[in-house]
Formats: sequence, structure tokens, C-alpha cells
Amino acid sequence: MVAQLAAIAVKQNFHWIDRLAHALLGIVAIILMYFVALPLGAILIQALQSGSGEFVWLANFIAYAQTPALLGSLWNSLWVSGLVTLIMVPLAFTFAYALTRSCMPYKALFRGITLVPLLAPSLLAAISLIYWFGNQGVLKAWMQSVGFDEIYGAPGVVLAECIAVFPHTLMILVTALSMSDARLFEAADAMGTTATRKFFTITLPGAKYGLISAAMVTFTLVITDFGIPKVIGGNFNVLATDVFKLVIGQQDFAKGAVVAILLLTPAVLSFAVDNYVSRRQTAMLTARAIPYVAKPSPLFDRIMTLYCAVIALLVLAMLGMAVFASFATFWPYNLTPSLRHYTLGLLDAEVGVAFFNSLKMASGTALFGTALVFTGAYLLEKTKGMDSLRSVVRLLAVVPMAVPGLVLGLGYIFFFNATTNPLNGLYHTLTLLTLCTIVHFYTTGHLTAVTALKALDSEFEAVSASLKVPFYKTFWRVTLPVCTPALVDMARYFFINAMTTISAVVFLYSPETKVASIAILNLDEAGEMGAAAAMAVLIGLASTVATLFFMMLAWWVHRRTQAWRI
Repeated sequence: MVAQLAAIAVKQNFHWIDRLAHALLGIVAIILMYFVALPLGAILIQALQSGSGEFVWLANFIAYAQTPALLGSLWNSLWVSGLVTLIMVPLAFTFAYALTRSCMPYKALFRGITLVPLLAPSLLAAISLIYWFGNQGVLKAWMQSVGFDEIYGAPGVVLAECIAVFPHTLMILVTALSMSDARLFEAADAMGTTATRKFFTITLPGAKYGLISAAMVTFTLVITDFGIPKVIGGNFNVLATDVFKLVIGQQDFAKGAVVAILLLTPAVLSFAVDNYVSRRQTAMLTARAIPYVAKPSPLFDRIMTLYCAVIALLVLAMLGMAVFASFATFWPYNLTPSLRHYTLGLLDAEVGVAFFNSLKMASGTALFGTALVFTGAYLLEKTKGMDSLRSVVRLLAVVPMAVPGLVLGLGYIFFFNATTNPLNGLYHTLTLLTLCTIVHFYTTGHLTAVTALKALDSEFEAVSASLKVPFYKTFWRVTLPVCTPALVDMARYFFINAMTTISAVVFLYSPETKVASIAILNLDEAGEMGAAAAMAVLIGLASTVATLFFMMLAWWVHRRTQAWRI
């Protein structure tokens, strides 16, 4: 009798533990529903309503189609994004090919230089181009001699976007080219196959899915970018700037919602294509595969070194000009180094408060974003039951990847500014900016966490259940320590992106909650280009310091929690 009562008590105890896991998963689902699905639904509702709140269905879309200027912006966005994609994918592929298939020296240095633009806002490239080729630019005369009147407009947008998206494109292609089986090349050599034929029959087919993914990501990043067209676009309108003008300038929320949906469409299509390609991709490396090791080829290695050096110098020229201009006293008449622009930005323009807000927002995003994402991923991967709820959470976890930051921010305006929303008090607060940033970059962190969790054998949970150990103790004692390196990577990703993001928060700030990346736009609009460059450099410096800190933290964590790997 006593044994039966004990068994019933244990069963009830574990029934309660399962309920706890389901409740926590439900909380994650509610958070994602409230901060992902409902704001996007608010955009759709706004697009179907008139200014007075009456449903007019497709009338706003018809009015948009009958507005030549807005249609021109749609065409501008499409052809610029297509052109940047056509330029950058071959350039990045060649650079990735040099890193993975040659024996050139200084590979780590070249790779590191190309990743530096990730540490600064994308509009830093636009600011640098203005100092190089603007009305008072260093190479203005040369640019005119080759047939370009000015850098403002489409030429500047294309060049700046090329610089901004290059690191993203390169990372995908380096990964694609790294997955090669040396046995294929050995067989080709044994048959006397030429290098050109090996490239077209082995290398390209093996990297085709990576090329498609890189093209989709590049196109999406360009068509949804706001900062670069805003700074250097001039009168060249694109969808991203149209949304801003319609909502902030004209208070035309209906048309702004229509443009947001149009801006969302190519991103969703790109996400769908990339997802389809990922599912079609087969394993390039099997258990018997031999990692490919490049063989020395003096002429080829010298050509690749020269090519990578040129690309690296161009990147350094863009970054270096921004740094130099930020210290120049009065461009271009007095180039004596001074802290005038830093003083103007941090003190006179009160950007110091905005910079502090950015640090608070980035820290909150790194801390709470990592905790939310990893907890949600753990509940999905390592607990059982509530399958229908799991499907909803999985879907909502990947949706943010297909939603441009500008669209997400606009959805937050429509949703959280409504007086009927119980969380209306969050509007214009730093908390809402932090939550929006977490959601904007949620998917990448989620996929990172899922990858780390899938590497752990499910027997950990099975053994814990057999020993009557609650899931949260297994999470704290086993899963969390083993996955700590992934947590550090996620925190670093959240922090740096929160420091540099513009589009996700451009609609949500107030004078008290303005962040540094938005302050750069305001300085640019006020004509204080030097101060804008100084603030962009400061953001890059803060991101660099944070990167070094997370590297040291990762080293310390690896020593404390990963000794079992030795």
C-alpha cells in the first residue's frame, strides 16, 4: 500500500513538472505572438483601412498602384537590389575561393578586415563615400572625369550597399566552399581533368546552394536597408525611404502600411527560396569524406593575394576615411586633427545620452534576448508534449528572419500605440526598443541555440527522467554548462546588432530614448557630417571592445565548462 502511494506521488510530481514545462512553453508562445504575429497583423489591418478606420479592402493598394512616384520607388528598390546582388556575389565568391582554395598568405588578416564593417552601422559606408566623392570629396574631380557627375543617388547607394553587404555574402560563400570532399578532386586529377573543368563540374555544383542563399540574403539586405539610401540617396527614392516619409513626414499610415507589405514581400520570397534550397541540399561531407587541402600554385596564389589585397584596401579606405574625417577640424579646409566633432556630437548635440541608451539597449538585448531564445529553444527541443503548441512556437521563431526591421518597427507603432493595448505604456520606452531588437534578430539566435542543443544526445533527458530528476535541474546542471559557448556567441550577436541597427528602431524612439544610430541620421540631416562620422566611429569602437570582451569571456567559459572535451 505504501509503495502504491509513493508511486502515485511520484507520478503526480512528474505530472506537475510536465505542466510546468508546458506552461513555460506557453509563455514563450504568448511572447512571440504578442511581439511578432500581432504587430504584423496590425500592419495588414492598417493597409485595409481608410484614414477614418473604415475597411476599404484593396483600395489603398489600388491607390498605390496609381501613384507613379511610389511605383518608381518600387522599381528603384528592385533594380538596385538586383544590381548589387549581381556585383557582390561574384566578388565575394572569388574572395571566398581565395580563402578556401589557395595557399596565399595572410588569410586570417584578409578575412578579419572584411568582417570589420559588421561592427559599425551600414550608413558608415555612405558617409565615407561622401567624403571620397561628395561635393567636397577627395576624388570628386576624378569621378567626374570618368563620367559620373555626383555620388548622390543611385551610384552612391549601389557602392555603399556593396561595401555594407560584402561581409554577409562572404560568410555564406566561405561556408559553402569549405564543405568539399578532397576525394572528388583526387579522382579528377587521376583522370587528367583540367582546373577549369574541375571548377565547373565539382566546385560550382557543390557550392550552388550556397550561391543561391548568398544571392537571396544579399538581395533582401539591400532592398530592406534604410540607412544608406537615407544618407546618400538624395532624391533617389526607394521603398525603405518611402515608408519613412509616408509615416513620419505625411502621417499617411494606410499607404505606409501598403509599402511595408510590399517591402515584406521580396523578403518573404527570398526566405522561402532559401528555405527550399536548404531542404534540397544534400550532405557534401560524409563520414568517409576527406577534407580538401589546397595545393601550392605560385601564380594562382599571387593572383588571389593581389585580388584579396585590393578588396581589403578598399574596405580599409572606406573605414579609414570615416575615421580621418571624424578627426578633421573643418573639412576640407582645415584637416588638423582635433576632437571637435566628438565634442559636438557627444556634448553639444547630446548624442552622449543616445550613446548611453544604445549601450543599455544592447546590454539588455544581449542578456534578455539570449535568455529568452535559449529557454525557448530548450523547451522546444528537450521537453515533450503539446505538439500543436510546439508547431506554433517553431513557426513564430523563424518568422522574424523574413521580416525587415523597418516593417517590424512600423508594426510596433500600429500595435503598441493603440490605446486599447494593455501594453500601451511601453510605447516610446527603451524597453520596447529592446524587445523589438530582440525579436528582429530572434531567428539567428534561435537557430544557433537549436544547433547547440541538437548536438546533445537526448539520452541526457531520458536518464534524468528515469532517475526522477526534474527537467529544470538537468537544464541547469548539464545543458546550460555544455552550451555556454553558444550562449556567449548569441549574446555577442545580439549586442553588436543592437548597437548598429537603425531600421528596427527608427519609428519607436522618443527624445529621451533616442539611440546612437538614430542620432547619426539626425546629425546627417542637420548637415553635421563630421559629427555623424564621429558617432559612427564610436559605435564601431564600442562594438570592437564588446567583441574583444566576448572573446575573452568565451575563452574563460571554455576553460571552465568545456574540460570534458579534452
